[in-house]
Amino acid sequence: MINSILYGNPYFLLLSLTIMCYAAFTMISMIDHVSPKKPGLSFNWLLAAATIYSLGLWTIHVVSLLTSDHLLIVDWSMVSIFALCALIIFLGLYIHYCELFSPRLREWVCTFCIVVASITLHYLSILSSAIHSSAVNLFLLSISICINIIGVYFALVLLRYKSSHYRIVSSFILGISTMGMHQFGMHAVTVEYEYILTTERFNEFMLLLAFIVCVSTLLIISYNLTTWLSVKKYAIVDERYRLLVENSMDTIALMKEGKWEYINPSGLILFEVNNEKDIIGSSIYELLDEQHHDDMKTMLQLDRAQETVRAKPIELKWKTTYGKCIYTEMVRVRTAFFGSPIDQVIIRDISERKKNEQLLINAEKLSIAGQLAAGIAHEIRNPLTSLKGFIQLLSTGRIHNNHYYSIMNSELVRIESIISELLMLSKPQVYEYVSIDLCRLMNEMIDELSSLAKLHNVTLRQKIHNQPLWVEGVETQLKQVFINVMKNAIESMEEGGTVNVVFALEENDQVKITIQDEGTGITKEQLTKMGQPFYTTKDKGTGLGLMVTYKIVENHKGRIHAESELGVGTTFIIRLPYRSPKSLKLAVLNRHA
Repeated sequence: MINSILYGNPYFLLLSLTIMCYAAFTMISMIDHVSPKKPGLSFNWLLAAATIYSLGLWTIHVVSLLTSDHLLIVDWSMVSIFALCALIIFLGLYIHYCELFSPRLREWVCTFCIVVASITLHYLSILSSAIHSSAVNLFLLSISICINIIGVYFALVLLRYKSSHYRIVSSFILGISTMGMHQFGMHAVTVEYEYILTTERFNEFMLLLAFIVCVSTLLIISYNLTTWLSVKKYAIVDERYRLLVENSMDTIALMKEGKWEYINPSGLILFEVNNEKDIIGSSIYELLDEQHHDDMKTMLQLDRAQETVRAKPIELKWKTTYGKCIYTEMVRVRTAFFGSPIDQVIIRDISERKKNEQLLINAEKLSIAGQLAAGIAHEIRNPLTSLKGFIQLLSTGRIHNNHYYSIMNSELVRIESIISELLMLSKPQVYEYVSIDLCRLMNEMIDELSSLAKLHNVTLRQKIHNQPLWVEGVETQLKQVFINVMKNAIESMEEGGTVNVVFALEENDQVKITIQDEGTGITKEQLTKMGQPFYTTKDKGTGLGLMVTYKIVENHKGRIHAESELGVGTTFIIRLPYRSPKSLKLAVLNRHA
């Protein structure tokens, strides 16, 4: 019964099957090192894998012919057939592992190439030029091809999923299917040869065959040695990366299509997961806070071309399996895993840091509130003390002097001024921004401050710009900025002097306003404290004026800083964004049209 199914000695067929499985295992081990990121190295591995598998096919074919009644003709044409077979297999492996098509289509194309190579080597060797006549059983031929197609395809599917012992199982399937194809192919073809193999010709064939087998054996040994060394090297590298990942204090995970694909032990501890199976395959959005769902979806939709060179971490809020809230920083990188896109993420627990930051913020708020309260108490207590004293004197009825009423009124005005400035620094208010010509506004401010300047023997000079300088803002607030800065400049010159006001339009569309006085100047230490509440160099100042000034400029998306030199004077430089009025823009566009 066995002889009717198998061609030749079963022991030789078992030997050829072992060689074929070994060649298939070597091929699979080689193509596991293929990476689309290293095309040059991948080309070498694929070529070596195709050569080894072709040697296995050629060996099983030669052994099958030696143990059958088919004539084995050994000449250099076998080298050409072998080279053609290796080339076709290389083409199939290249298409499959270089991601030219979808995964399923690549598997079918690779299957087709390997089957075509096997059939080509088998039938071209049998149907040589030495035949007289031949007959083909199409039914057995179809079975032969179908067995090979099914075996090769399922072996490639196992390579995709990489189940346990996938190399051994895939190699065995390839060996069995190739043996089945050869055996049914032997039965499918009946050949009548032109001559009988004589002893002399057989000896010539054996010499050539021995040479080819020797070369093939050396190639197989060298490839296997290379593969063994490479596998050992990659095993060391893989173990190194495994230790780095598994012993990392941060969570390292893989996400695929919005689901957890892998998560290291630190991640299991972070999310309070008892078993890896409880989280692998589940949706990442189950543990992610709802407010971050849209951010996560948007981030996962970015491809590698849209990512920055160095990915910036984003803060996300999660919950553990027990409902505990945790705050994290996450970095995401899009990569490929066995031909499929996948997201690699590193998640760092910052819950403790967020807690400490909140404590620092609260402490800073309390400190600022304490400083502000102390400043307010100090500034308001003095006029209140005066008012209390005058009221007590007036209540006795012994003093009737209207001059005290004016003093009391000035103290109340001072209290009102302090409160107004504090309100300006409170929660932001909604203002309607309009186009303002700063040149016009400054002319008005100089007119208003001219009387104050004369009292201090100060001259106000303005360098007029040759065109209007437009900004968008609130006119009353910008007036307050210029009044505060220019009043400080005037009052800083006790013996008189000059205040120079210069406007300039910079190349980056910034309006630069320079206000320079000739006062005594201030030290660098004092400059660093400018704009702080209740810090002032005046005897009767509150320090809130400059603080309000800094706040207004900041709200107008501008910048302000001071430069000073002792004995020379102080210069305030204010920069505001240049904004042309809409009507002016339309006129310019119409003129160009």
